[in-house]
Amino acid sequence: MNGASSCCCCSARSDLRESAERKRSEAPSRGAPSLRTHTDSGSALPESLSTFPATMSGEDAPPQQQKPEEQSKQEAKSSEEPKAAEPKQQQEPKAEPQAETPAAAEATGAEKPSAAAATASEEEVQFTYRALVLSGYGGYDKVKLQVKKGKPALKAGDVLVRVKACGLNFADLLGRQGLYDRLPSPPVTPGMECSGVVEAVGEEVTDRKVGDKVLVICRNGLWQEVVAVPTDHTFLMPEGMSFEEAAALLINYITAYMILFDFGNLRPNQSVLIHMAAGGVGIAATQLCKTVKDVTVFGTASASKHEVISQGGVTHPIDYRTRDYVEEIRKISPKGLDIVLDPLGGSDTNKGFNLLKPMGKLITYGAANVLTGPKKNLFAVAKSWYNHFSVNVQSLMNSNKAVCGFHLGYLDGEFELVAQVANKVLELYGQGKIKPRVDSTWHFEQVGDAMRRMQERNNVGKVILLPEPKKEEEKKEEPKKEEEKKEEKKDKKEEKKEEKKKEEPKKEEN
Repeated sequence: MNGASSCCCCSARSDLRESAERKRSEAPSRGAPSLRTHTDSGSALPESLSTFPATMSGEDAPPQQQKPEEQSKQEAKSSEEPKAAEPKQQQEPKAEPQAETPAAAEATGAEKPSAAAATASEEEVQFTYRALVLSGYGGYDKVKLQVKKGKPALKAGDVLVRVKACGLNFADLLGRQGLYDRLPSPPVTPGMECSGVVEAVGEEVTDRKVGDKVLVICRNGLWQEVVAVPTDHTFLMPEGMSFEEAAALLINYITAYMILFDFGNLRPNQSVLIHMAAGGVGIAATQLCKTVKDVTVFGTASASKHEVISQGGVTHPIDYRTRDYVEEIRKISPKGLDIVLDPLGGSDTNKGFNLLKPMGKLITYGAANVLTGPKKNLFAVAKSWYNHFSVNVQSLMNSNKAVCGFHLGYLDGEFELVAQVANKVLELYGQGKIKPRVDSTWHFEQVGDAMRRMQERNNVGKVILLPEPKKEEEKKEEPKKEEEKKEEKKDKKEEKKEEKKKEEPKKEEN
């Protein structure tokens, strides 16, 4: 029994050992699921297993299947990975600007121009320039030199011009006394023409560039160092023309051209009366008359100016201060005149109309007779109004005469027409047929003296204003010139006294 029982026990143990070994060999690795896909049967992998890689290295295997050494390395590596990832997370914000959205890019791009615009605006605010300002109506002292702040704003189609010379016109004298309705109320900067250099161009400007030398014409506002004006109010200066000549050209020659040719229809062998023949318009009209064959020119001016106007083309100079110009003209041309240019107004307009021959034309374009002193003379204004010319249609028909009125200031709405005439005048200058005569130049500080010279009829040609400051040498010379003038006046007074003394004995003898 014991032997049989022991054998049975041994065989039972061996059977148990073999079954355990068989089970151990058949059992799959714990924690390592089978990756066999059974492709032969066409069954698909479960979704939970499809994410695992098809093969695993020692590092990729679960910790249970790794060797102790590999497991310790893996744990050390896994502990270092968050530390290595941290700098990446810190660097990410730095990389964000490189991948800017369009809106962010526009905002960033807008910041730079805005900074440049701020700098430009500061420069414009700090920018200053000299200007003459009519502070009120009255005498010469009402036009004052001021310093303005801020660069003039450029609109689309405008140019910024650095002014080199300005023209003084009779309308500026009327405006100072409140007698020129095209000039806005004070305070205002006068000036209808100037010349200079283009410093900047606005948008949509294609026919002007920085550095161009230009002539400028405008309703007012040009008596200052820099001006912003529409491009079509500027004209390129011809070669060889000085800034002073350019400032003396537009107003006078456009006026003379339109009254002579557009209204007067001047033709060869005709006769013309030009009042104030030594003034800006007078000299311009005389030169334009010379462009037509055999035109006889009668010109009124003081005797001291006769030589100059005769050389300029006046056929018959007449001293209106000592002689009756109507009688003098009748002696030479009994039938009368073809064209009378009248800048005077009042009774002289009536005289001019009566001097016309049949088919003659009277063109009135001014009222110089109302200016008799530095300030407005109400008596002179009333006298001019009382003697103003009036005529009815029947009288015009019966006399076969024409009366025309011209005012350049009211043609600002027809600037294309004015520009056409300006271009014709510039062509004549280029051909050498006309040339402005500059009487004198005065700095802005001397505007009162410049206006006095013109208003007292002492000029022969155009009076020019210069924006640039006076030099110290010129300032030192001024007192000397004033002293010389005073001495000349004293000498003249003494001469007159001596002449009177000499005349008194002669009267007593008679």
